[in-house]
Amino acid sequence: PTARRHPAPPPGPAATGRRAPGRGASGQSPSGLGAGPPGVTVTRVAASRTRELSGAAVRRVRAYGRADGAADSGLTGLFWVNALHMAGDAMIAVSLAGTLFFAAASDAQRGNVALYLLVTMAPFALVAPVIGPALDRLQRGRRWALAGSLAGRAALAVLMAAHHDDLALYPAALGVLVLSKAFNVLRAAVVPRVLPPALSLTSANARMSVFGLAAGGVLGALGAGIAALLGFGWELGATAAVFAVAAVLAVRLPGHVDVPGEEEPADVLRTAPLTVPGRRNATTPHVVTALRATAALRGLSGFLTIFSAFLVQATVDGGWEATVALGGIAAAAGAGSFLGTGIGARLHTTSPDRVVLAAAGTAAAITVVAAFWFSLWTTALVAGVAAVANALGKAALDAIIQREVPDSLRASAFARSETWLQLAWVLGGALAIALPTTGWLGFTVAAALLVLAVGLTLWSLRSRRGTRTVDREART
Repeated sequence: PTARRHPAPPPGPAATGRRAPGRGASGQSPSGLGAGPPGVTVTRVAASRTRELSGAAVRRVRAYGRADGAADSGLTGLFWVNALHMAGDAMIAVSLAGTLFFAAASDAQRGNVALYLLVTMAPFALVAPVIGPALDRLQRGRRWALAGSLAGRAALAVLMAAHHDDLALYPAALGVLVLSKAFNVLRAAVVPRVLPPALSLTSANARMSVFGLAAGGVLGALGAGIAALLGFGWELGATAAVFAVAAVLAVRLPGHVDVPGEEEPADVLRTAPLTVPGRRNATTPHVVTALRATAALRGLSGFLTIFSAFLVQATVDGGWEATVALGGIAAAAGAGSFLGTGIGARLHTTSPDRVVLAAAGTAAAITVVAAFWFSLWTTALVAGVAAVANALGKAALDAIIQREVPDSLRASAFARSETWLQLAWVLGGALAIALPTTGWLGFTVAAALLVLAVGLTLWSLRSRRGTRTVDREART
């Protein structure tokens, strides 16, 4: 039988000389990527690259936190506990700004503004004279005290979530802020116990600040997004989860954090020797002078925090304009903190006494500029420069305490210096409350007080040099 013939297939692109649709002369797609493996798209390539970069970033952060023996000593664990502590504080600040300050200011309810200020300021005033010395004397169970402060804030955040629109919010917020300041004092006393031999206290505190600022920025922004999309109840619930995780990590700190050492109480405000048993031991004039200058910088920070918020509410119409203005000032302060912390961690060969004086002098100068040429832009500039000066001043103060204070007094000196710095924040915030919301007037008063503080610091340094000269001549 004759074979059945099938019709010939139509000629392909090669036979006709025509190019296939969507292909170039080489047969590739117009993008030049080629056909590639099945299922590969630009979106998947971008997602894969993002995962690769994120993984590399996480590995670098973990290596940075574990370097110089920090993993073996337990300092790495304290890094992460403090990072979640600062992140939770940032999320609490978002909730308080949205539920207390802005709501009260927009409704012009002076009573609510007063309650907000009470909630904001009372923790500092309570921690300084009462909680600080009590925690300073705590020798055993410090990691459990850290965990307790975090767990307490988690429970109070849940209470705030359930009552974010009624008066029960105020006492819960007060408790959260008090426990936050107690944590700061405890952390300052714990750092020397987990410090590895290869790392200085200044570098450890700077590294801890970097972790905390990064975590606070990321989770603070995340909390603001949750509050905008789902409400403050959900945002406070997420905050409670952050504090709960931090409490678990605090319990898992190494056991030697709780072992009492040969620690004695220190007095960071007095230089005269005291031999009465059971009383606090005086420190050197270097520590006292540096603490005074750093306290002036911390007072400026407290002033700017409260005064800027009121100033924006008084000079900018509500809504997004006020949010953007206040957010710009906060962003400048955050960037300044990052920059100052990074610079402070690298000033190993510079005299910390000079760094403290330079930081206070620079902050005073920029505040004088803002007093003469006031605007919201200069307010943001002052916030950024003051944040840099604060970070440098704190790093220099840490270095001076490490240099001047014996090991037996160091933990107490760190805790008590942190307590007094927090009290200085109170005084700066109280000044902002007392002054009217007039920009040039507020910055003029702040500049005058800063110039006075720098003058007293210079006078102390000069008196100290004069005393050393007299002693040297007496010996010769």
